[in-house]
Amino acid sequence: MPFLHNMQMAMSDDTYHTIAAPSQGLYKDKGSKFLAFAYPVHSEEQVKEHLDAIRKKYFDARHHCYAYAIGPDMGTYRSNDDGEPSGTAGKPIYGQLLSAGITDVLIVVVRYFGGILLGTSGLITAYRSAARDAIANAQVIEKTVDVGYRLRFGYDKMNDVMRILKDNGLGYENSDFGMSCQLDIRVRKSQSQKIYNALTNLQTVELQTC
Repeated sequence: MPFLHNMQMAMSDDTYHTIAAPSQGLYKDKGSKFLAFAYPVHSEEQVKEHLDAIRKKYFDARHHCYAYAIGPDMGTYRSNDDGEPSGTAGKPIYGQLLSAGITDVLIVVVRYFGGILLGTSGLITAYRSAARDAIANAQVIEKTVDVGYRLRFGYDKMNDVMRILKDNGLGYENSDFGMSCQLDIRVRKSQSQKIYNALTNLQTVELQTC
């Protein structure tokens, strides 16, 4: 139930929340230092790149624990304890993503051991607190869930297509005006059916998702 509740926080209708830029957090306990790093990510390839960079930079740390969620519905996610007792690191980090209702975010917590064991509850508190601090130091922003369309049409429909785009505040990209016209547009999900209908009503305009 908590997961569903926070998933709804992350995506309400056709919007979701993420962070605008990387941020950092810190937690200390009994000599151990927990350095937290939060990154905006859009793919698991980006997750791997950040993890590789962190492990290389902080090669002398004992643990590099992490969690991430990707997609407006947080459908792609994972947590990793990296050698800490099961459930004491990755899960608490992931829990902070859920609590904040943010997605498209990776949080890595690097631990430098201070020589004193913290115990299960101490570790959970440490990783949770470090992740929370990184989120608190980030700028959380709202984004829309968009649908991409590729349009193909003849020059005779140019004015009609451009009028629809202008009236709905839409731009375009990847334009190719050769023998015929082709361009890509991105439409907010809640408006996508309206735009699709308006363009297909022109009859000779072809649309495909991209």
